[in-house]
Amino acid sequence: MKIQIETHGCKLNMADSQQLAREFVASGFEMAGAGAAPDVFVLNSCTVTGNADRKARQAFSSARRRFPGALIVATGCYPERDFSAVEMLKPVDLIINNRQKPAIVQSVAERLGVAFTPCAEGDSAPLESALLGRTRASIKIQEGCDQVCAYCIVPKVRGRERSIPVGEIVGRVQRLSAEGCSEVVLTGTQLGSYGFDIGNVDLPGLLRSVIAETDVPRVRVSSLQPLEITDELLAVWDRSGGRLCPHFHVPLQSGSDDVLGRMRRRYTGNEFVAAVERVRAAVPACSVTTDVICGFPGERPEDHASTLRLVDQVRFADAHVFPYSERPGTSAAHFPNHVDVAARSERAADVRGLTERHALEFRQASIGQVRPVLWEGARGGSGLTDNYLRVRGGEAGKRLIQRQGVNSGSEGDGLIEDVKLAEVDADGVMAVSYL
Repeated sequence: MKIQIETHGCKLNMADSQQLAREFVASGFEMAGAGAAPDVFVLNSCTVTGNADRKARQAFSSARRRFPGALIVATGCYPERDFSAVEMLKPVDLIINNRQKPAIVQSVAERLGVAFTPCAEGDSAPLESALLGRTRASIKIQEGCDQVCAYCIVPKVRGRERSIPVGEIVGRVQRLSAEGCSEVVLTGTQLGSYGFDIGNVDLPGLLRSVIAETDVPRVRVSSLQPLEITDELLAVWDRSGGRLCPHFHVPLQSGSDDVLGRMRRRYTGNEFVAAVERVRAAVPACSVTTDVICGFPGERPEDHASTLRLVDQVRFADAHVFPYSERPGTSAAHFPNHVDVAARSERAADVRGLTERHALEFRQASIGQVRPVLWEGARGGSGLTDNYLRVRGGEAGKRLIQRQGVNSGSEGDGLIEDVKLAEVDADGVMAVSYL
């Protein structure tokens, strides 16, 4: 039985999807190749915005059109938030919420009437299947959130904070490294809270264990809150021998202290700036990326101006910018003074234009640097530097791909090599030259 898994949303969802792929393959399923019609289509959905819900509905409809005979399975955060709404979608055959994910393989097998061979760790699944065609593995170190920001639905769909034991994480990382994986992304909902519930360990301690007890070449931390960025944490980067990627994703959300307070964020604009300054002082040549929400209820023009000023001051290497989206079940959905939808979009466009200019400037300032790139697919195709710049090999890389073909020998997936950043393409991607 062939299966296809589509993932929407965050790196935590990707970690879940990659683990599901291991479990399905280890239990006798086969990942559907490119162009092959699957017997089972699984959408691991996001619900963080209304647009995420729309994308999920569109994906279900598209899957039904493309694979009329397939079992269409809905899982992830959308059915966890609104099971009845997903239940009404005609293309969907089976619904598995987040709490039921550990039993998804058994549920699918029972629905199909096929034999089920459980193997929770998926040790026999090949790396290509386990990573869903990617070269980087996402590993969940914790999930859930106890902070309950006013706009955020995540605590309702992911639950309370809970950490994965250090030994289990280290074992997964080393197993992936032994299979040939070159980079792991440690992900979760609230990474800085890691370990509070299991005792005698925290995020710096986990990172030290991963560096000391595994040989995976690159480790990336997916996201950190400003007040979680301590001198102890940054010291781990300094002592990692370059294996911890110099990339920090630090969500801003707003540059206005009034808006941050109503959002129930736990920092001020000045504290955010100070955190970024500590990062840049401790980890030279790092990149800092962020998230920004525009048009939160009660946001005034002067609040929007404060966000623009702070964004201009920090000059992020990249940013995800969203107009505010009401989420049923959050307190912000009941706040007064909602900003007009058109104004939200206009403000998001303002911030996006500014962050895109800064991102281009960061890339231009990187020209001439030599950085390690993890290639995805053939050498010279597309890849990521350690500080999260998207690159490709330019004309020389294209000719090389034509001669060698994708995934040929040692030039395929998982290759890390030093390259020189040569120029910025018209679409903002760095072109490289080979050393």
